[in-house]
Amino acid sequence: MNENRTWVLVVDDDASIRESLTDLLRSMGFNVQAFASAQEFLHSPHRDVASCLILDVQLPDLNGLELQLELAKSNSRIPIIFITGHGDIPMTVRAMKAGAVEFLPKPFSDEALLNAVEQTVKSSEIGHLKKSPVHQHAPGTDPGNDDIVGNSPALRLILQDVETVAPTDSTVLIQGETGTGKELIARAIHKLSLRRSNPFVTLNCAAVPTGLLESELFGHEKGAFTGAISQRIGRFELASKGTIFLDEIGDMPSEIQPKLLRLLQEREFERLGSTRTQRSDARLIAATNLNLAARIENKSFRSDLFYRLNVFPITVPPLRDRRQDIPLLAQHFVQKYATRMGKRIDTIPSTAMKILTEYQWPGNVRELENLMERAVILSAGDELELDESWLKTKSLTISTSTLPLDAMLLQRGKEMIEAALVECGGRIGGSAGAANKLGLPRQTLESKIKALGINKNQFGAHRERPNSDANMRIV
Repeated sequence: MNENRTWVLVVDDDASIRESLTDLLRSMGFNVQAFASAQEFLHSPHRDVASCLILDVQLPDLNGLELQLELAKSNSRIPIIFITGHGDIPMTVRAMKAGAVEFLPKPFSDEALLNAVEQTVKSSEIGHLKKSPVHQHAPGTDPGNDDIVGNSPALRLILQDVETVAPTDSTVLIQGETGTGKELIARAIHKLSLRRSNPFVTLNCAAVPTGLLESELFGHEKGAFTGAISQRIGRFELASKGTIFLDEIGDMPSEIQPKLLRLLQEREFERLGSTRTQRSDARLIAATNLNLAARIENKSFRSDLFYRLNVFPITVPPLRDRRQDIPLLAQHFVQKYATRMGKRIDTIPSTAMKILTEYQWPGNVRELENLMERAVILSAGDELELDESWLKTKSLTISTSTLPLDAMLLQRGKEMIEAALVECGGRIGGSAGAANKLGLPRQTLESKIKALGINKNQFGAHRERPNSDANMRIV
């Protein structure tokens, strides 16, 4: 194993979780060592050189919080990501207040784990990327913000806004197309704020089923609903004295919006099933790729909530509007994935760079990063190999896979949704529902139905199917 690569340590008493996390992290180029208990970990020779510790809360000897305290006593500076079951949330709150950098409630996705690890490693190490000239920051901005790469006038203006609003407690609304890096901007605001030593808690409003979103945000008491077998602390409580980032806020169901509005106005909320009022001191940063003004007009988003969110608006420009950042970003991603894969790629040919700078990038920075990862995988020597046909293929499929959801639905959305509703007999949720068929969260589909003026009650199993491709999935 390459000792020059970053060490990530895992402590979990579940052998299947240890094995899956080890395989996942090694596939991304990390050195990994896993332990079944806190005592095993404490005897590890790598604990002092590791850049990240993934720690389960419930362990057979010392629990996660006790291990965290032991490490603090020994002046260990290893950043900790807690993984936790719902019943462990109160302990996790204490751990976050004691200095843990992140927590992931089980079950979590591979992407969520890798994002947390990557952010933690970047915050804890001064690696080759920080020393590289690829990172060019706007004058006056924090040079420790290695996540944001570029030097275009558009990006400089954004970073000036970040620097201006970060020291305040004001609510920030970040708008921009999918893949432009809205979460990176939110993290930068938190890192430059007076809250940076407290938790940064994230939640994607479109990724949580409507029935569970209120509990995720505000928590619930034991017995509040079927399946509520224990008390649960919501994300706003977890973000105490820190920052909560609500992504895809435009997809928040209308029935939850008044409760968020009350929290923003009064700083108060109640857990589900409780009459006791809780206070919130978390700072809110929200983001959306939707046109909230249009959603206000069609009554799917409250105007009073929008005004509360829009205290300090930041609009992140699409990559096509800051093309001079493309070479810097391309070099950054090539170095990132080459290092992970143990490769050395020194140059990007001018012909390849010309292709990259002339492409429209409908998927923005995320699409560029994915393409650079693919190119690094397929490059055999020290020069990046890029096939222009990869982008041509993407361009041909843009109408069904890479356009932002709103843009695609403007093209074919109504007929696609109507076709799916017909095929599903008007049913929206469940495995046989239209939302599953279209590859959308249920609440997102319901919002689209309202926005497009579709009467879902008119569709039944025996209506004639509209002439459209009902098998097309929206991703």
